[in-house]
Amino acid sequence: METTSSAGKPDEPRTDEGMEADGSMSRSDSGSGDDYLDGLSSRVPRCPLTPSLSPQKRTTSQSKTEPPLLRTDKRTIYTAGRPPWYNVTGTTFKEAFVIGLCGGSASGKTTVANKIIEALDVPWVVLLSMDSFYKVLNKEEQELAAKNEYNFDHPDAFDFELLVTVLRKLKKGKSVKVPVYDFTSHCRRKEWKTVYGANVVIFEGILAFANKELLKLLDMKVFVDTDSDIRLIRRLKRDISQRGRDISGIIKQYNKFVKPAFEQYIEPTVQSADIVVPRGGENFVALDLIVQHVHSQLEKRGKKVPRQLHVEPIGVSVCFLESANAAAGRFKQSSRNKACDSNYNRCCTFPLSAVCARNKETNRDEFIFYSKRLMRLLIEHALSFLPLKPVSVETPQGGVYDGKRLSGKRITGVSILRAGETMEQALMAVCKDIRLGKILIQTNHDTGEPELHYLRLPKDISEDYVILMDSTVSTGAAALMAVRVLLDHDVAEDKIFLLSLLMAEMGVHSVAYAFPKVRIITTAVDKEVNDQFHIIPGIGNFGDRYFGTDAPSDWCESDEGMDF
Repeated sequence: METTSSAGKPDEPRTDEGMEADGSMSRSDSGSGDDYLDGLSSRVPRCPLTPSLSPQKRTTSQSKTEPPLLRTDKRTIYTAGRPPWYNVTGTTFKEAFVIGLCGGSASGKTTVANKIIEALDVPWVVLLSMDSFYKVLNKEEQELAAKNEYNFDHPDAFDFELLVTVLRKLKKGKSVKVPVYDFTSHCRRKEWKTVYGANVVIFEGILAFANKELLKLLDMKVFVDTDSDIRLIRRLKRDISQRGRDISGIIKQYNKFVKPAFEQYIEPTVQSADIVVPRGGENFVALDLIVQHVHSQLEKRGKKVPRQLHVEPIGVSVCFLESANAAAGRFKQSSRNKACDSNYNRCCTFPLSAVCARNKETNRDEFIFYSKRLMRLLIEHALSFLPLKPVSVETPQGGVYDGKRLSGKRITGVSILRAGETMEQALMAVCKDIRLGKILIQTNHDTGEPELHYLRLPKDISEDYVILMDSTVSTGAAALMAVRVLLDHDVAEDKIFLLSLLMAEMGVHSVAYAFPKVRIITTAVDKEVNDQFHIIPGIGNFGDRYFGTDAPSDWCESDEGMDF
């Protein structure tokens, strides 16, 4: 399964063990590095419907995501981000629009799908192939397949249960793992591909309309009708060049299985189609009609997330680290935070304000020094809230010491680019061999909405406790989206810890209201956010000050990468 990526940061390639790219966002490169893409490229213009290029040779099933994108030597970058797919309560309200493409073998379904993708000019499109869901064959069935005696066109050849489960989760916006089927060995590969973040899902397969549960998930059903002689010629070319089969075997299989299966199982499903496309990818009029309809449906679903905030008191418990004042030395206690004591549930704050960090006259070296001290204190305090189990160890002197250690499997750190990345070193200094992930979220200045541009998460993150890091949180828009992404990857809400050096009350309220089980930990909470969504009094633009890209005459504070 080939995937394309969505990135806003051209990181250096890395081969960390245990890392995986989401199908909708990443290829084989990782999400690590110290440099940052200052600006995303302009959006790719709509592509006209033109004859397709020759298909690339492949021997495995394929599901992928498509343009608008910008390809570079190291990675592929989405030039348009994914807008919010959830409401102020954190609940998903935008389901992906699913297009089903059915037709006989080699009828041109994939070509039609690619034409639709090119013309749609919609970010975050996933192409899901039914070929990925062939059942695992036993030894006897594999021997039949090697002799072209196994019927791959029969409904029993497909794992419909897994297919329905994957498509249902993908439609709901969840992260899914898709098997990769090897046509030469007639078995699934060990590596499954992760796909996530679809606005539009195009599902294609010869029996796409043969299952009632599948039909319920399809918002639009298209049948690709191509002459049988043309389909046979295409199948001969494909199976010889791409799947390593001989002519006699292909013809034998076609006459014995493919043709009868088409007449019995595939052709009758044309009655379920909303539109029939004769001549496949060459029928530009039909393709234009499909694209227009999809655009109109997406516009109806394209509701903006209202900037509503739940501002009534949330809870009563707040934890203070009283000793932090002495440990921090140059930092003094902020009395403002005690006024918030009754308003924050699960929000543990150090009652500290970094005078040097807030001072606009502080030079960059001092700003970094004191910021790192705060980060270390913050992360060590956050670790105290992880579940621990008792353990006894023997000391070098032969004695027994009773202590505690993490009861969970492991901890993963996820930074919200770019300023959240500054907290990674402090986390790695405290937690040995910790795994790291990255999320890039930026504001669409036309819509005012946050958009997801890049995601790189470790494998099996659903089993971990996740420390989500951002230097500052004002409105909470970026944090909300980042938490929603983690939930979509099956991370338990009560296993997410949101860490920030400075937060606004508005941001705390919005995150805590939407995700009440997420633990929020910060060093300070400022009360105000101005009309430009900057924290007041704030700390300035943390990322600019830390990385040396600041403009001293115009300090401002916002969610990093969000502009509000």
